[in-house]
Amino acid sequence: MEEGKVKEVLAANGFKFKKQFGQNFITDTNLLAAIADGAGVNGDSTVVEIGCGAGTLTRVLAERAKKVIAFEVDRDLKPVLAVTLAGAENAEVVFRDFLKVNMAEFEWEMPPYTVVANLPYYITTPLVMKFIEQSQKCLSLTVMVQEEVAERFCAQAGTADYGAVTANIALRGVCRIIKRVSRNMFMPRPNVDSAVVRIDIADGNVAVKDAALYKKVVRAAFASRRKTLENNLMQAFSLKREDVRGVLTACGIGAMARGEELSPEGFARLADEFYARGIR
Repeated sequence: MEEGKVKEVLAANGFKFKKQFGQNFITDTNLLAAIADGAGVNGDSTVVEIGCGAGTLTRVLAERAKKVIAFEVDRDLKPVLAVTLAGAENAEVVFRDFLKVNMAEFEWEMPPYTVVANLPYYITTPLVMKFIEQSQKCLSLTVMVQEEVAERFCAQAGTADYGAVTANIALRGVCRIIKRVSRNMFMPRPNVDSAVVRIDIADGNVAVKDAALYKKVVRAAFASRRKTLENNLMQAFSLKREDVRGVLTACGIGAMARGEELSPEGFARLADEFYARGIR
């Protein structure tokens, strides 16, 4: 549906954009198709969309997928979606905040599915981590996010963008940027550019004995970027310097190393050494 038509439908239903929901809709047909293509959506796919907005992406997904379940928090979009999704019988819109959904209950009777979404920026990280940490049936996430967030999700160790969220995603996800998107492609126009990120879920992507301990080690490592890894771990685990240094030495990590220098695999080795020594 072209931008002019979408604007007509929104106006006809008295819809007003709400800043608190981070609403920036996509109408460009080529971009919508590129997102669906990047997600690998086909006739066998069950797709979960978060934040369907005016339904432009929802409709493209419905044209390709077996089933689309779209979540939307703004009930004022109900009459708009009744128009934009007219005839899309395989698209179901659920007016609910997905962040409040119990994942186990949601997935109870669900087949394996793909997440595709133009995410409101304010829920990007918690939403992605909800699927990474809780889902048992999500195959991949293909999401439009703020460009700097995309860089952070996919960053390499040793770079300025690399951080705790990067290492935590890597525990189960293989992440890559598949398309960069100008801010001019949205309605209304946001203040930043965006990017489409695909995260393929792969259990055991980074092998670790205790996932919770891995996350604790990662969180500790990035607690203060100005401090060495040794000092951050001492504080987080209430350990003596010689004890932490012994762990680092066993993992081949120098005493002056900082958290951003460790790859996800390096964090796994560190967490496993803590585990072996009974440090929790």
